Amino acid sequence: MTLTLSVSDDVRALAPGFTHVAIEAHGLVNGPSSQASSELLDDAARRLAVRLDGRAPHQDPHMAAWRETYTAFGSKPSRTRNSAEALARRALSESGLPRVNLLVDLYNTVSVAHLIPVGGEDFDRIEGGMRLIRATGEEDFVTVAGGEETVEHPDAGEVVWRDGAGVTCRRWNWRQGPRTRLTEGTTSGIFLLESLAPMPVAEVAAAAAELAELLARFSPGADIAVRAPESCA
Repeated sequence: MTLTLSVSDDVRALAPGFTHVAIEAHGLVNGPSSQASSELLDDAARRLAVRLDGRAPHQDPHMAAWRETYTAFGSKPSRTRNSAEALARRALSESGLPRVNLLVDLYNTVSVAHLIPVGGEDFDRIEGGMRLIRATGEEDFVTVAGGEETVEHPDAGEVVWRDGAGVTCRRWNWRQGPRTRLTEGTTSGIFLLESLAPMPVAEVAAAAAELAELLARFSPGADIAVRAPESCA
């Protein structure tokens, strides 16, 4: 079964240069971070440093475009950074990139190396299709605070990903909810790469191809399908 992904008209109007590529994968093998996935993350940090050539992540034109878009829907990009900028800052810090689990390490590798937001969701935990919308403010976002499950609500007008049960990621690609995140027991996933102009669509496609190759390498025999880029241009 192919997961349906849709972008609402009001999000298209907000960000006409938005492009996303989805990778659907079944038969995955996940587990703890390994030496091999750790080495990939270290190499991604080196690739990022070359790409930035001494600049801060937010000075990259692609990250600047995300900051402008976050501001347009009422978010403060210096406080709630898009996922790629947040990871890039960690990659360049003394603490370095987190090691989460094998699948998360793989998509974080591609996110940092290409400076593009990448997310992964457990296919089997998604209810219905996924939609990128501007929230009414009444949607439920189930998260964890202080070790306890709690329900938050996005701001009215905030861009969120949601499925039939509620919000899966707030502020576009800022904070993922625990309900659909990839765990060590995940065997099917949907991976989403997101970009804004001025990043060329060809670079988004290249990043998706790299992630698909990594998934195939670490999960031999997995059924992996890369969808064509979908642009709002």
